[in-house]
This record gives sequence, C-alpha cells and structure tokens, in this order.
Amino acid sequence: MVLFFTLSLLLTAVCAQEKINYKTETSIPYYSKDTMKDDKYMQEMCVVDIYYPTNIADFPTIIWFHGGGLTSGKREIPVYLKNKGVAVVGVGHRLSPKVKSLECIEDAAAATSWVFSNIEKYGGNTSLIFLSGMSAGGYLTYMVGLDKKYLAKHDIDANKIAGLIPFSGHAITHFTVRKERGISGEQPIIDEMAPLFHVRADAPPLLIITGDRELEMLGRYEENAYMMRMMKVAGHKNVQMYELGGSNHGQMMYPALPLLLREVKNLTKEIMLD
Repeated sequence: MVLFFTLSLLLTAVCAQEKINYKTETSIPYYSKDTMKDDKYMQEMCVVDIYYPTNIADFPTIIWFHGGGLTSGKREIPVYLKNKGVAVVGVGHRLSPKVKSLECIEDAAAATSWVFSNIEKYGGNTSLIFLSGMSAGGYLTYMVGLDKKYLAKHDIDANKIAGLIPFSGHAITHFTVRKERGISGEQPIIDEMAPLFHVRADAPPLLIITGDRELEMLGRYEENAYMMRMMKVAGHKNVQMYELGGSNHGQMMYPALPLLLREVKNLTKEIMLD
C-alpha cells in the first residue's frame, strides 16, 4: 500500500511538472515489402497510424481495431484517448468480401505483432500492450487475444498481451463469417471462428463492455455474458463485464472509452508494481 501511494504521488508530480507532448505518424505498413509486393489492396489497407507521447518512457499502448462488420470502416484513433499518457495504434485491415474474414483476423494479428516489435523504438513498454476495438474490432480483439495460433505465427505468445477490452464484439462466430458460408445472420454457431470456442484460464485480463441488453443488436449482450460466465467456468481469474444501460450498439462506444482507459491505467499499475 505504501509503495502504491508513493508511486501515485510520483506520477502526479511528474505530470504536474512536465507537459506530455505527442506525435502522430500515419500509414505505416505492418507487413514486409515482400509480403505486400504487387498487392495494391494490401498496401492500401494493411497500415497503422500511431499516436504516442514523445517525452515520457515506458508508456502503455492501446491497439484499436475499428468497427464495421469486417466489411467496412477504416482505421481510427478515438479522440477521447488522446492526451491521456498512452499511445494509440489505429489499425487498418483488409475487408470482406475482397478477402475472407480469416484474413481480417490475420491482419489484426500482424498489426499486433508489429506493435510488439516496434513500440520500444517509440518509447513504449512491450509489457503494456492492450487490445481493444468496437464491434467487429471487439471480435478481432477477442480472436487475436484468445486463439493463440494467430500471434504464434509471428512467434508471439498471446498471453503477453496486457489486457483485452472488447466493445460489443461477437463472442459467437461472426455474422460475416456465417454470411461467407451461406448461413443466416439469425443462425448462431460456435466453431473455431468464435471467441467462445477459445475460452481458457490463462488468457490475458478481460474486460467485456456491451450496450443495453434491450437495445443492443441481435443477441450481443447475451453472448458476451455467456463469454464472461464460461471464462469463469474455465478458471479465468480476471474477467469482468459492464452493460451500459440506455446505450444501443452505435452509442455504447462513447461511454465505454473512459472504462477502457481506466482499465488500462489500473492494469498498468499492477504490472509495474509486480
């Protein structure tokens, strides 16, 4: 308790004395030139923007996956997360139907690998890398963080992720995956393309956030509630869920962002004190 209080005072003093400056770099490819050679679509889509502090070290990094059902949307850095002492990496990825949903997940994993390999060059700490995203981005957060094979292709253990904070992501097999297979969006399935298929006790800390159960799209609240329960059944010790009453699927992102930031700061303190 004394150490925690001392660290809090130190951080407060540093913030009071030193203004944190930030820089944004855009359109950074996360695949190698050889991988993207002669593929103009990959060259256009498989890039990240990074917003980061320039005069502090060992800062946390939030990797942010955009929404859009895996069929639309573009990389973004949520305004609320700026000027908060963290780096934010906005990830672009290829979209269905130009590619299969599996390749969207592979892109998300490749972007995550890029952050692990490069964030120290910007001053960040590889022990403080968090995954988050809205809707389809929540699904990608789940899949990259829970199904270890995607990051294993890049020689990264998914358990090195500091925390997973999906916003209203599918916990069952994504409806775009089902559409690619000719299955109705109203027909739920759980297979290896479902985050629920990969529940495990040793996964990173998990904070699940959804909108109001009566206002959310489809059964999004219920499948995420089942995810929370099954993670606990599997023996996971650090899983929580927030339901944002009064917010529908499109509205829930905005009240969820402060919860994301609070979780990042709390987990950062725990990790740095270990």
